[in-house]
Amino acid sequence: MKNSEKTEIAIIGGTGFEKLLGKARQLRLGTPYGIPAPLYVGKINRKRIVLLLRHGPNHSIPPHKINYKANIYALYKIGVERILATNAVGAINLNFKPGDIVVPDDFVDFTKLRCTTFFDKAPVTHIDVSQPYCPEIRKLLIETARRLGFNVRNKAVLVCTEGPRYETPAEIEMFRRLGCEVVGMTGIPEAVLARELEMCYASICYVSNMAAGIQERLTALELSKVSKNVVPKIEQVLIEAIKTLPHKRNCPCANALRDARFG
Repeated sequence: MKNSEKTEIAIIGGTGFEKLLGKARQLRLGTPYGIPAPLYVGKINRKRIVLLLRHGPNHSIPPHKINYKANIYALYKIGVERILATNAVGAINLNFKPGDIVVPDDFVDFTKLRCTTFFDKAPVTHIDVSQPYCPEIRKLLIETARRLGFNVRNKAVLVCTEGPRYETPAEIEMFRRLGCEVVGMTGIPEAVLARELEMCYASICYVSNMAAGIQERLTALELSKVSKNVVPKIEQVLIEAIKTLPHKRNCPCANALRDARFG
């Protein structure tokens, strides 16, 4: 991609966000890690934005089969420096309810089979995740949601599981005892891979259901119904947040590799 076409802001979304950019140009790229999901390039408030639908345009890719490395690297390749992600989550914290907006501040990784790093070879690299999500984008998402009049949970520990099955009641109880408040299947390793490439990453989540054992049964249909009501609110927050996103990054994400390597 030419420098004049550099796109610095990306949105990673799940099902329901297909029309966020309206008329957008599709871009297909290859990466050393395989073929990523299609990218859609458009504009919000004259800012070039790329939208990546992690499950594919027809929600055909299950969470454990998403090529996270190819997706993140493709965004990096076209110049993306900031990623605003969306995730549907189940509520473990009983104070959270379906339809709530949540901006997590920490995560626990309970995935099993995913490749979670770009650094499989020397130099040995240890990325600091003391602040797992970009503090600048997190703050902006929270402030924007509140300004729009939405009730937003500004702190939550997200636990990411492998999927595609839902969790058992015993697993949810374990996560609750560990301090986890929401559960999803797609937030990790996106956040880690973005940090390794010195990209900002934060997520705005919405509660699609109460987790297993808290409600009697979980179905994809139920989740779909909740998402139809809350996705327009998430889209509104994303659009308004991007409008006010400062041009210059003022966060530690851009220097994530400083002092992270041996040798």
